[in-house]
Amino acid sequence: MALGPIEVLVVAFPGNRFTGEILPELDRLVGNDTITVVDGLFATKDADGEVDFLEFEQIDAASDAAALSAYLDEALGLLSDDDVAELTASLEPNSSAAILVFEHTWAKPLRDAIVNSGGLLIGNLRIPGFVVDEVLEGLEVS
Repeated sequence: MALGPIEVLVVAFPGNRFTGEILPELDRLVGNDTITVVDGLFATKDADGEVDFLEFEQIDAASDAAALSAYLDEALGLLSDDDVAELTASLEPNSSAAILVFEHTWAKPLRDAIVNSGGLLIGNLRIPGFVVDEVLEGLEVS
């Protein structure tokens, strides 16, 4: 199996308020083969800073977060306990986070075209949108 680029996204929910409002967009992205969710966890940090996490399929069915399991194509086991500790280190107490590991499925045909043309991908840089916004705002001030 030749995977496309993999990304890890950590979405925090202060006060443990996961409402499921991200689910329609996940549905759209997965449904049109933009991404494929290949691993994920739901983590909570209690008032004392202790982190607990569950695989999506282990989440209580009555929880809004249980719907995340529907997007998991195949759990590849890419997240270790150390990864979870690092990814949740900045999570505030009494908060939760969805940790999504997804493949950029859209990139696979591009990757194949690059390889088939004899090309080599020699760089790939992802810049968060908020960083670009800050840079652009700084340029407007000058």
